Amino acid sequence: MATSLLHGLIGGVLIGCAAILMMFSIGRIAGISGIASHALFSRPRLSQAWRWAFIIGLLISPLIVVSLGLPGNVAFSSEVVLGDPLVPWPVMAIAGLCIGLGTGWSHGCTSGHGVCGLARLSPRSLVATMTFVTTAMSTVGLTHSLRV
Repeated sequence: MATSLLHGLIGGVLIGCAAILMMFSIGRIAGISGIASHALFSRPRLSQAWRWAFIIGLLISPLIVVSLGLPGNVAFSSEVVLGDPLVPWPVMAIAGLCIGLGTGWSHGCTSGHGVCGLARLSPRSLVATMTFVTTAMSTVGLTHSLRV
């Protein structure tokens, strides 16, 4: 238990450091949904190269952790590195679509509002983050109560 808490603490510190580095280096908020949507749906131009670098970094980071043999287990078993999904792929696809719609409606995500916005004491980010957390808790409670 203490090890997983330490991993969470280290991960949180790394996320915070990455957000600070991004703000100081290019003056941008590390809001992943905004970065991804602009990379995918805006007209391609050289000034967007940093968005793709950010996305590629998000995708290869777990591979680096695994290749170095570092503790990065997101499974419920210590014998595997990543583990099998807990729900079928169609359920994950629907969940991803709902997350995408929610981040669009709230004009941000947990990284933009929860990490960067709260650090800037933004009231809008506080409301958005409380909504994210409440919705997530309700969804988990509902889905766990519906499991047979």
